[in-house]
Amino acid sequence: MTPQAQKSYFVGISGGSASGKTFLLNKLLEHFPSEIITLISQDNYYKNLNEQKKDAEGHVNFDHPEAVNLHLLERDIALLKAGETVSMMEYTFNNPNIIPKKLVFRPSPIILVEGLFVFYEPKISSQLDLKIFVDADEHIKLSRRIKRDYEERGYDLEEVLYRYEHHVIPMYKKYVAPFKEECDLIIPNNFHMEKALQVLLDHLHARISG
Repeated sequence: MTPQAQKSYFVGISGGSASGKTFLLNKLLEHFPSEIITLISQDNYYKNLNEQKKDAEGHVNFDHPEAVNLHLLERDIALLKAGETVSMMEYTFNNPNIIPKKLVFRPSPIILVEGLFVFYEPKISSQLDLKIFVDADEHIKLSRRIKRDYEERGYDLEEVLYRYEHHVIPMYKKYVAPFKEECDLIIPNNFHMEKALQVLLDHLHARISG
């Protein structure tokens, strides 16, 4: 069966912030050729900064579902499921030094749908064929978050810690963690995920060759 004729297999990937979702996604993208796999990430659906609500201290809570245009994400997944191509501009995390690129998502045998809230929103979750949850201990996720936001994205360290305590942890407990037990595969990622990754790769190969 050719990639064009094959029905897309939608794989949802979620988990806490800095749990290792991006690492898993990159490994999957490296393994399959681009015509076989497509990634559509919730990160590109954040609302504009002037549309975001702020907390009592004046900080935007990017870890709340209302920070993301989930309706648009749901629509684009439906379009891909119908065999249509979707395009949009890249979200650059409000970094003025990055020029956003035009992103094009094409139907393919495997479509990865990644983000904090892809299981929380029923209209998105119901379109997924396989649900994967990447898990890690809180202290490990915090260490990774500091490295990512402070060292790589240039955010102020005090702000990173504030957001983690007041936004990341409470929003994770309310909107992300409750859906872990509904997932088909839970990948612990405190130290490594090589064996779980191989299990997933074997499954995906079986799906697209069947």
